[in-house]
Amino acid sequence: MNRYRAIVTDIEGTTTPLAFVHEVLFPYARERLAAFVKANGNVPEVASALAEARALGECEGVDEEATIALLLSWMAEDRKAGPLKLLQGLIWREGYEEGVLKGEVYADAAAHLREWHERGLRLFVYSSGSEEAQRLIFGHSDKGDIASLFEGFFDTRIGAKVETASYAAIAQAAGLAPGAVLFLSDHAGEISAARDAGMGVVRIDRALSPDAWSVEEGGVPVAGSFGPVETNLLTAG
Repeated sequence: MNRYRAIVTDIEGTTTPLAFVHEVLFPYARERLAAFVKANGNVPEVASALAEARALGECEGVDEEATIALLLSWMAEDRKAGPLKLLQGLIWREGYEEGVLKGEVYADAAAHLREWHERGLRLFVYSSGSEEAQRLIFGHSDKGDIASLFEGFFDTRIGAKVETASYAAIAQAAGLAPGAVLFLSDHAGEISAARDAGMGVVRIDRALSPDAWSVEEGGVPVAGSFGPVETNLLTAG
């Protein structure tokens, strides 16, 4: 029988094309950041994020324009700063709610996530994007509301994605032994960290045929989509 009781999935390159995040979401937020800050700078949540950004950038006391410039520089660096991620999430929320944005999810990922949920497997997300951004991309997806399938969402507040302790913390938060959790990601460093924590792992490589399944050097399974994960690891024997 399948030994896994829960699945944790990455987003970028795993459930969702990298291009959607880097060519749609990031430019959308960058183009609207200045106007959003100027229109919402007095909203407590936004004001707090701006103050946190200035503290993180060691430039307390600078004006709104300088704060916007700081945030834009972080966007250009793809810096994983908490206040920036929060502001991006708020901007994306407006876009999703207005119907301008629609999260892209691979068809095989959506289908298998629904199947696994119906079968009683517990589902979680772990992504460098904020929890808010994760809920939005799945809750307003081109495959319908997928967010409701997930029991929990984890971002880098629980730890960096290449640190073994992060995966141990996720398993603990789920109340499961790491060995009962399967982690899916396209990133080799994340796969290595999760494996070191005792989780089962599969590296998803979307450049391969969707039916591809192999075991690379070191014993890490590699799949071209979610389909081979079901066939080789999750189908009850």
